[in-house]
Amino acid sequence: MATHTPLRFVAVGDSFTEGVGDVDLRLPNDCRGWADRVAEELARHQPQAQYANLALRGRRLTPIVVEQLEPALAMAPTLVSFHAGGNDLLGARLDMRLLVRGFEAAVARIAQSGARVVLFTEYNVPLSPVLEPLKLRTAVFNKHIRRISAAYGTLLVDHWCFENYQDRRMWAPDRLHMSGIGHRYMAKKVLEVLGATHSLESPVLGPLQPRSRAGIMADDAAWLRRDVAPWLSRRFRGVSSGDHLSARWPALMPVVLPERLGTSRQSVRL
Repeated sequence: MATHTPLRFVAVGDSFTEGVGDVDLRLPNDCRGWADRVAEELARHQPQAQYANLALRGRRLTPIVVEQLEPALAMAPTLVSFHAGGNDLLGARLDMRLLVRGFEAAVARIAQSGARVVLFTEYNVPLSPVLEPLKLRTAVFNKHIRRISAAYGTLLVDHWCFENYQDRRMWAPDRLHMSGIGHRYMAKKVLEVLGATHSLESPVLGPLQPRSRAGIMADDAAWLRRDVAPWLSRRFRGVSSGDHLSARWPALMPVVLPERLGTSRQSVRL
């Protein structure tokens, strides 16, 4: 991705972009994620590159736009990744037309800045057969994302089409966020869409071990207790898992390469 202007990469969005599921206790919010990995690879070839990540878990489209968009654009980014709407799709009530209208307005605003824009389709996250109707919502939203991407000339990472994510090992135990393997693969796909030189490889996963019916039922019960019940409780109380967190990298800074990190997050300075 050759350019005469130093790269200023700003990531905007929710838990997908924050990096939830890719655990790294050395880093802010205890996670790393595909966006960090993309920034690292870009910085290896562009030493003057700078990176900010404003994304926060639990955020719906409107808070993302209100809280993150203007601060992101104020950094005069040359590259902006924008992922939003996934948490809206999980809501009990959804006005799809309103969601799409807000999403398109945000993309238009970013595109007008002159930055290179990267959008993402949503994936049919394998939560539970009970929640299969979410697949239709996701498919409809993705259709609009593809249209918006074409209309504004953005790059598009078509997550929906990545068959590797059918493997449960690509997902964290909560079944909603990508695992470390999933984030690494996403970083590779983003870099490919950017046309950037990188050293990332596709995951090599052996055959899945068969699970007994009893094992599946035990996993489902643990998931409901550990992940679904707290999520439902937060929804009922109108709070988010990200309410007491701050953006991981709130201002543009030189990219911290992983080999330069210490063994604790105290070694990371903004």
